[in-house]
Amino acid sequence: MNIDGLLKRYFGDNGTLPVIEMFDNESIYSVYEDIVNTLKRQPDIELGILQALSFCFYEILDNVLTHSMKSCGTVVMKYTLEKARIQIMVLDDGIGIHRSLTENKAYRDISEAEALAKCMLDRVTDGKGMGFGLYSIACLIRHAGIVLKLHSGNHILTFNGVEERIEEDDFWQGTVIYFELHSDKEIDPNEVLGDRTDVVSEFNDEFLDTEDIDNLW
Repeated sequence: MNIDGLLKRYFGDNGTLPVIEMFDNESIYSVYEDIVNTLKRQPDIELGILQALSFCFYEILDNVLTHSMKSCGTVVMKYTLEKARIQIMVLDDGIGIHRSLTENKAYRDISEAEALAKCMLDRVTDGKGMGFGLYSIACLIRHAGIVLKLHSGNHILTFNGVEERIEEDDFWQGTVIYFELHSDKEIDPNEVLGDRTDVVSEFNDEFLDTEDIDNLW
């Protein structure tokens, strides 16, 4: 998978190099933990951001292995302290959003552009998952995001937390999910997902030890 063009487009040529890792069914959780722990070691990132991001991030990784019909994907992450910004890109060279979503007969006749818009909604799925991954990222962008870009086939969707637009773009075989977050914004992590899951407890149980939790109070 040649991602050099995507790295230049989204992360630029200057500054600290991003973290780049490939994942598959065997390594998905270790890659997930590595990325979250890398961010957790940055004291200037708000805890609420990490708690919400950790849930949404895993959902996106799992989406690749569930829907792309590929055995692996790639994740790229960069944190810039000076700009208080987290950048994450998850990509694959699988079948793409349109082909995946139209496997569900309810969406069989929609266009590629319509498929990108649909997959941002809650419970929209090809039938292989819960339809929550991209919706959860959209929710996070509304609360703490700078931008979300979803590129699949010949179209790219851009969402700034309020409005979205879909445009034609260079062809990408598969799906690119790129988003930027404010790392210094205070949010209620559970409110991001409408209290559908307790992301605070899930994060604390997995990534904070007793001493870490005591230091929060």
